[in-house]
Amino acid sequence: MRINAEGVPYRQLNEQIRAAVESGVDELTLDNVKGHRYIGVGISADVSITINGVPGNDLAAFMNGARITVSGNAQDGVGNTMNSGKVVIHGDAGDILGHSMRGGRIFVRGNVGYRAGIHIKAYGDRFPVVVIGGIARDYFGEYMAGGVLAVLNSGGRGGSAVGDYVGTGMHGGVIYIRGPLEPHQLGAEVGVDMVQDSDWAALRDIIAEYCRDVGFADEDFAREEFVKLIPQTSRPYGRLYAY
Repeated sequence: MRINAEGVPYRQLNEQIRAAVESGVDELTLDNVKGHRYIGVGISADVSITINGVPGNDLAAFMNGARITVSGNAQDGVGNTMNSGKVVIHGDAGDILGHSMRGGRIFVRGNVGYRAGIHIKAYGDRFPVVVIGGIARDYFGEYMAGGVLAVLNSGGRGGSAVGDYVGTGMHGGVIYIRGPLEPHQLGAEVGVDMVQDSDWAALRDIIAEYCRDVGFADEDFAREEFVKLIPQTSRPYGRLYAY
């Protein structure tokens, strides 16, 4: 089923999407999307949604199992408090991608903005995974509490793949960064570790899935290219807020 979003207000578009999903449609294509907000919010059905255009803020927020593919870029707040499902973005994405995400997977072919992965956390049997093909800006993985964040720095870009304050307030999960990383870029709560065999086996499978979904040719990713970041404590601010 196809829906033409040209000139359609975002509320009306989302009503059409919900009606299609409730009627049992399992494949839906949205054409001419131009900043329409809240697409896929709260959808629990096993539906595949293809977006041709640029969706607005809070794409896939609170989503519970759908798969969304974006042919171009996406704006801020992708996967906000997402529980399960998958979002694949073939361009760039804005700020706070994966905010408070609790499960599912978000794959971005290009770059992301500031505070991607903020407060991402595993919950019960849910385990979130975010992979960025290009680079991420400052405060990547801020207050991270669980799951996996990975930045691949693909495409031959020189320099570091992340900005400053990486993992500030981190108290769970793991971050993998490909390429150079200086100590001054890290939050005070972050520790640096080697990528072990078990880490690489899991990360290699994630990267293989990512490459299939975003259409990357398999690059010669090597374990030695990655830095593993882990929290130094599960209560980084325990003394600051409690006694």
